Amino acid sequence: MNRDDLARAIYDVSHLTGTFTLRSGAVSDQYFDKYRFESDPTLLRAIAEAMAAAVPTGTELLAGLELGGVPLATMLSQVTGIPALFVRKEAKTYGTCQLAEGTEIAGRRLTVVEDVVTSGGQVVISCGDLRERGAIVEHALCVIDRESGGPAALAEIGVELRPLFTMTELTPA
Repeated sequence: MNRDDLARAIYDVSHLTGTFTLRSGAVSDQYFDKYRFESDPTLLRAIAEAMAAAVPTGTELLAGLELGGVPLATMLSQVTGIPALFVRKEAKTYGTCQLAEGTEIAGRRLTVVEDVVTSGGQVVISCGDLRERGAIVEHALCVIDRESGGPAALAEIGVELRPLFTMTELTPA
């Protein structure tokens, strides 16, 4: 699937209009329901294949953020052969009490994987949490950058955001 067809498919399957409160607290009249593209196996694979080119050289682990980043990281792992791990918003309080499930992260170079980034708030928090546990985090990937400050917020903590698409690129003229 070429880039234009992929953009159109993501838009057609996931774009909703109405009144939506975003995680950042902002209200928007447009919403991209990421679960609609993440639950479609053909579209999810096409997204992962397109995202693979953005994975930085030297990435040891793909860190999928709860919840939307998990299917993306899993499929991206299948496409690239790079192991995935799954990052919770908060560490479990039982069992292994892990924040990141899958393997050890201390001293490892992680690329964070997220679905849609608005202000970057959760990605910033998760990058900090992973770094506190010894991970090296310098890059994050997402399917859609809503162009609402996410890249700048991540740049402030030394993380480069590499979106597959911006909201402008997905919105038909």
